[in-house]
Amino acid sequence: MNSRLFIATLLAPLPWFLKRPLMQSLLGYRLHPQSHIGLSLIAAGEVELGEGARIGHLNIVKGLSRLELGAHSIIAQLNWITGFPAGPSPHFAHQPERKPTLILGPHSAITSRHILDCTNKISIGAYTTVAGFRSQILTHSIDLAANRQNSAPVEIGAYCFVGSASVILSGAKLPDYCVLAAGAVLPNPVNETHTLYAGVPAHAVKKLPADLAYFTRQRGFVE
Repeated sequence: MNSRLFIATLLAPLPWFLKRPLMQSLLGYRLHPQSHIGLSLIAAGEVELGEGARIGHLNIVKGLSRLELGAHSIIAQLNWITGFPAGPSPHFAHQPERKPTLILGPHSAITSRHILDCTNKISIGAYTTVAGFRSQILTHSIDLAANRQNSAPVEIGAYCFVGSASVILSGAKLPDYCVLAAGAVLPNPVNETHTLYAGVPAHAVKKLPADLAYFTRQRGFVE
């Protein structure tokens, strides 16, 4: 266990009024006074939480170079967010630019019991919800042709809705104002906005009205 992970593990069970200054002084995290981290293990090279951003209980975050939560964004509870750390290794040696990173835009949310593989960068746009349970976002796999591990970033746009038990694979991109239906598998980039994507593999099913209340809300949290 490296020193950063060891310190983060020791700090995880502490109450926030103690944990926040210790995370800032010992780990260098940048935590807005109105942000909050619950009883979770948060071990990343850089951590930045904006105003009102919060991480709930029983989350595991480790192996990331950077974790960034925009203002009022949420990681709820029981999520497993890990990556293969950057640095010298026989794995991913052909990708020295690889960035094990998770970026959440303002008012975005990851709900509960999801798995995010941040071996490469995952970016989630503003007002987007990774909803329900048991979705997987995977940024690496075995390249069978080259017989080696390979990774590629995943990008989810703004005002998207990712349904329960979805799978998003390395290199995939979901544009702004889209819905990925529950149980869908998105293996590649798609490019039509205001669209419902569903199926295995996911494909465009129908266009969505631009004036949907979800697409025009000014507050991320949905009551």
